[in-house]
Amino acid sequence: MSEDFRWYVVHTYSGYENKVASNLQTTVENRNLHHLFDDIKVPTEIVEEITDGKTKEVERKIFPGYVFIKMVYTDESWYVVKNIRGCTGFVGPESKPVPLTDEEAEKMGVETRSVEVPYSVGDAVRIIDGPLEELVGNVESIDIENNSVRVIVSMFGRETPADLELAQVEPLD
Repeated sequence: MSEDFRWYVVHTYSGYENKVASNLQTTVENRNLHHLFDDIKVPTEIVEEITDGKTKEVERKIFPGYVFIKMVYTDESWYVVKNIRGCTGFVGPESKPVPLTDEEAEKMGVETRSVEVPYSVGDAVRIIDGPLEELVGNVESIDIENNSVRVIVSMFGRETPADLELAQVEPLD
C-alpha cells in the first residue's frame, strides 16, 4: 500500500456524479479522512449551445457517469468510496482500482501541471529538440494551455513559423 496520492476513477449512476462527489467530500470531512483523500473532481467544460437562435454557455460533464478521486488506496478508503450512495464501483478489472498514470490524469484534464516558461513573446530562443534542432528564432506566441510555442525561424532565406512544444525551446544566453 503506497503512501502517496494517486488518481482513481469511480463509476456512478448516470446523473449522480455531483451527488457522489459531494457525499464523498462530506464523508471525508465528517470522518476526518484527509490523510486518505486529497481531491475529488467531476471534470466539466463550458460549451456554447445554440437554441432558438440564441447562444448560451452551458457547463457539461466531460466524462458522464464518472468521478475522479485522488486518494491513498487502503482498505478503509476503498470501503468509504464503495459505500457512497450512487457509486457502482471503481474502474478496473473486477472492480479492483487501477490508478491513472500522471500522463493519463493530465490528458484527461483532471490534473494540471503549472508550467514556468523562461522566455516570453519577442525573445530570441534556440530550438533544442526535433527536426529544427539548433535553429534560432524569435517567439511569436506562447500557448501554455496547449503546451505550445510558435517560433519564427529563418529557413532558406524566408521567415517560417514553427509550432513546437514548450520544452523544445530554450532562451538564448
